[in-house]
Amino acid sequence: MLAGCAGRSPQPVAVIQPQDRFLDCPAIQAEVLANNAKVQELASEGGGKVAQNVAAGVAGLFIWPLWFAMDFQGTSDKETTALNSRQQYLAVLAEQRQCGSQRRAPIARMNPHTAA
Repeated sequence: MLAGCAGRSPQPVAVIQPQDRFLDCPAIQAEVLANNAKVQELASEGGGKVAQNVAAGVAGLFIWPLWFAMDFQGTSDKETTALNSRQQYLAVLAEQRQCGSQRRAPIARMNPHTAA
């Protein structure tokens, strides 16, 4: 029961992922937006864990087993750091693929020898 209060193990996202080579600009943008939402969730979770740790620390002065319920894993911090690294990588990927530029893919030219 106390292990449930102590928090979950960090599951940081990998900076480089196997599917990255297939990502186009809309897919990169979608992942960036999803990662931003996840960072916001982690910020809320981290604030909640701080409050939980403070409450357990104070109450632990009177009921010492509550100290075992404190979360020392830093899950939200570790996952946020990993997401920020992933976001930086996606920014480089977007730049390489010219996602922010006004350039369009060149229009295919018809070969006059194959025209009917």
